[in-house]
Amino acid sequence: MLTESGRVVAIETQGLWVETVRQSTCSSCEVQKGCGASLLNRISSGKHGLVWVLLNGKSAEAYKLDDQVQISIPEEVILRGSMIVYMVPLLCLLGGALLGGSLVSDYQDALSLLGALVGFTTGVALVRRHAWIHRNDANLQPTVLDLIPTQSVSA
Repeated sequence: MLTESGRVVAIETQGLWVETVRQSTCSSCEVQKGCGASLLNRISSGKHGLVWVLLNGKSAEAYKLDDQVQISIPEEVILRGSMIVYMVPLLCLLGGALLGGSLVSDYQDALSLLGALVGFTTGVALVRRHAWIHRNDANLQPTVLDLIPTQSVSA
């Protein structure tokens, strides 16, 4: 299970919006120039990210803005999610291109291109549908583990 801490920036009835600070090891990595994380860190505004987090059976009233919370997500969810997000549109694109190119012998290239576009769009729509169906599934979404107590300053 992967855990991360963050700050509550919005509270809703079914979950929290938590701002996390992206940890980057780009300066010590061997693949600095060809890495997607390195590119995202360079083009994004800062190293903060917003994450929708389910309450895991807890009440939304237990949290207030600027609270520090510990969140978690199972490792296999990240692997499975990555496969779905990357492979479904790619496979649909290839399937659409093959199907479009095999329909008519005339205009094969144009139909392959059209089939690839339709296939890719279908793949993206399938990924969005999967995300929508599982938006409240605690097994597939980040959840709140605990509220991190704030340290009081004594005078």
